[in-house]
Amino acid sequence: MTPEKTARANPEPRLLHLREAGVSLLIDLGGEGLPRVLHWGDDLGDLSSEQLAELALAGVPPVVSNTLDEPMSVAVLPEPGTGWPGLPGLRGHRDGRDWSPLFTVTSVEAGDGDEDRLVRVRAEDATARLALVLDIGLTRAGLVKMRAAVGNLHEAEPYTLDGLVLALPVPSHAAELLDLTGRHLRERSPQRQPFTVGARVRENRRGRTGADATLMLTAGVPGFGFRSGEVWSVHVAWSGDHTTFAERLPDGRAVLGGGELLLPGEVRLAPGEEYTGPWLYAAHGHGLDAVSERFHRELRARPHHPAGPRPVVLNTWEAVYFDHDLDKLRRLADLGAKAGVERFVLDDGWFRGRRDDHAGLGDWYVDETVWPSGLWPLVEHVRALGMQFGLWVEPEMVNPDSALARAHPDWIMSTGGRTPPEARHQQVLDLVHPEAYAYVLNRLDSLVGEYGIDYLKWDHNRDLVDAGHSPYGEAAVHRQVLAVYRMMDELRRRHPGLEIESCSSGGCRVDLGILQRTDRVWASDCIDALERQSIQRWTQLLLPPELIGSHVGAPYAHTTGRRHGLAFRAGTALFGHFGIEWDLTGASAAELEELARWISLYKSVRDLLHTGRTVRADHPDPALWVHGVVAENGSEAIFALVAMATPVTAPPGRVRLPGLDPDAVYRVEPLPPAGTPAGVNSVLPAWLTAGRVHLPGRVLGRVGIQAPDLYPEHLLLLRLTRTS
Repeated sequence: MTPEKTARANPEPRLLHLREAGVSLLIDLGGEGLPRVLHWGDDLGDLSSEQLAELALAGVPPVVSNTLDEPMSVAVLPEPGTGWPGLPGLRGHRDGRDWSPLFTVTSVEAGDGDEDRLVRVRAEDATARLALVLDIGLTRAGLVKMRAAVGNLHEAEPYTLDGLVLALPVPSHAAELLDLTGRHLRERSPQRQPFTVGARVRENRRGRTGADATLMLTAGVPGFGFRSGEVWSVHVAWSGDHTTFAERLPDGRAVLGGGELLLPGEVRLAPGEEYTGPWLYAAHGHGLDAVSERFHRELRARPHHPAGPRPVVLNTWEAVYFDHDLDKLRRLADLGAKAGVERFVLDDGWFRGRRDDHAGLGDWYVDETVWPSGLWPLVEHVRALGMQFGLWVEPEMVNPDSALARAHPDWIMSTGGRTPPEARHQQVLDLVHPEAYAYVLNRLDSLVGEYGIDYLKWDHNRDLVDAGHSPYGEAAVHRQVLAVYRMMDELRRRHPGLEIESCSSGGCRVDLGILQRTDRVWASDCIDALERQSIQRWTQLLLPPELIGSHVGAPYAHTTGRRHGLAFRAGTALFGHFGIEWDLTGASAAELEELARWISLYKSVRDLLHTGRTVRADHPDPALWVHGVVAENGSEAIFALVAMATPVTAPPGRVRLPGLDPDAVYRVEPLPPAGTPAGVNSVLPAWLTAGRVHLPGRVLGRVGIQAPDLYPEHLLLLRLTRTS
């Protein structure tokens, strides 16, 4: 897109109406002030300039008692100087001065090409000597996309930037908030509350996205669900400290917003320097599924989005942990290949001194005492079986008990004068140091090049605490994140076929910033299928299934102590990027045969699962979950009926199958190997006993079918095929 510049020396009223994928974004660029969003939501249709002007006029609020003499409007970067009493868009100062800038627009660059429709607005505050650049647009998927940059125009004095956030208005009937929280092994847990007067501010200071990250902050009509209720959501595409907020004023106006959270003194702009914040993405729809679909379409449109079938993965972690015995690993590879595995990943424990998690991080050389011939015996064996080879690394971390830490204690992030508390017996390696950055990049480049590694599981197993840059200890989370981004980008440039997984104590780095340079995320270190049902359900709010690693674990879950049958474990893993993390050398012949059937099923349906629309039904009983994937053209679908607990009623009643072509007729039939549930409390429903039923999509979506009375922690898979 080549923007067409429009001079704004003498600004005139101008309304810009962007429309994409059922969404309208109406931006008021009139006057000298920063742009205001007058409408973000349902497509308003093809309105004339006169109608747009009338719409703008219809939204001007009256002046009420004890307020400003003129109606106050909030810009996408809210300014206290306009009378906005909420969270300022720009916070900073120049030794206590220039703390409340009021920008004047100097130019607008608008374009409409084959790519996203973006508007670039440039503005200045001549008194504060600050420059501002705002990028605002609507992507082909219907996502609002915004970013801001601030520059210091002063000839001699620096400017300390304390915060830069952007905001979008939401209507008064968006009266309920949903965000996510969580912890290690239980990431992405939903929580709701009324959207009342005041601010709901979520600040993340972990130096990574965090297990308790908001993921998306959503406002909607009370009681909104996956398939109903108008909703508005925002996501900050950044992998470090960040903030999201929802704020409602006493006059009823409300905004959603977010940006990077800056630590004290972290960004200090010298004369002529500029800071650019992360992208803020925002989605509107009717029901959470509509919001998810916009994000999924956006991610799938990326040039580097994984192409082709997502390979079946075998990861060694819960199979062997640190016990790297070559014979056992070869046997594991043999069994995996026989079952249909396509990618073998050697996890933690392969490098010098790494017999447990107390030592070795930073010493990225193959341990000669364990691997006297290097990794070649295993790599060659894996490749001879027709599988790709992947390797676990944790490049941003260092154990104090390592050659690297002993040689370069100055490369450990700290505020100076003390060492941060350890977590998992490790510290954070300061990649802001050019020498540390070069060392890690060289080791990764050498390993990938020497062994032709296809895939890196890139881990990050602790929060950034006292994350300062030596020798003076100034806050450096911002620069650390940029260094990690730069390293991943450079490694992929050198090795174009390399895939990278974002793993961070499991699911602690899941955001659209890291997803610009990675190919999947590890949703959680917990692969207990019951926990994974919830974790994957809410991770898919942002990410499509093919980007979410989901593995079949052992019958006995290592992280929870629960036991599940293979059908429940594999049926859960099916709706992601399918893999195995189980010591197959201890599995029975019957288990291996059943696993092979599941892998065969995954291979036969992964094209549907990884290109179709994710749908989730709003069932009244929280014990029964219904989710599935529907082909883009509506030709087929796969649904899972999941008993998360014991239903309140027996039988549990009808379940609706949403997202189908309402005018098409579908054959609904059970899908083996989980198509004939062993875990039922009673006789199967008549239609399931018959083996199939034919009904229109409208009937299946509105009336549904009778669910079987499943035992808790069991599931039933259904295949739907359009017949007419």
